[in-house]
Amino acid sequence: MKKLYIKQKVFSLGGHFSVKDEHQEDRYMVEGSFLSIPKVFTIKDLNNQVIGTITKKVFSFLPKFFIAVDGKEEMVIEKQLTLFKAKYRIESESLAIQGDWWGKHFEISQNGEVVAAVNEKWFTWGDTYEVEIYEQSLEHTIILVVIAIDFVKQEEAASSSSS
Repeated sequence: MKKLYIKQKVFSLGGHFSVKDEHQEDRYMVEGSFLSIPKVFTIKDLNNQVIGTITKKVFSFLPKFFIAVDGKEEMVIEKQLTLFKAKYRIESESLAIQGDWWGKHFEISQNGEVVAAVNEKWFTWGDTYEVEIYEQSLEHTIILVVIAIDFVKQEEAASSSSS
C-alpha cells in the first residue's frame, strides 16, 4: 500500500500544486491552465513526463470532464440534471467509485475489488486528500480521478457562488 497526499493551494490562480508521498516529498506536479479554453489540468511526474490530463468540455449544456491517463481517455465525469442537489455520473470501463465522493470520502474499485481509499483531511489550509493506493499499477489513474473530482467540486462551488 502507498499513501499519497494531494494538497491544493488555496490562492493558486492557475491551479499549480504537488502530490506528495508520506515523507512529504514531491511525487507529481499538477499544472492548471490559466485563462485558457478549455480548462485543462496536466499532471507530470518528477521527470517532467505527462502522466495524464483532465479537460473540461467547452460547449456542453451541463459540465463534462474528460480524464486521459498515459494518452488514453479512461473516464468521463458528467453533471446530471437535478432540481435540488448536484449529481454527477462517472463513466469508466474498469473503475467504479463508491461512497460519499461528493463529500470526498470514497473508495475506488476495479472489478469489485477496492484499489484505493480517499479521505479529505479536516482542519487544513486548502483542500488536502489522503489517498491510500492498494493497486500500484493504477496509481496514475487514481491520482487523476481524485484531482478531477476536486476540479468538479470547485466548478460547482464557483457556479453556485456566482448565482
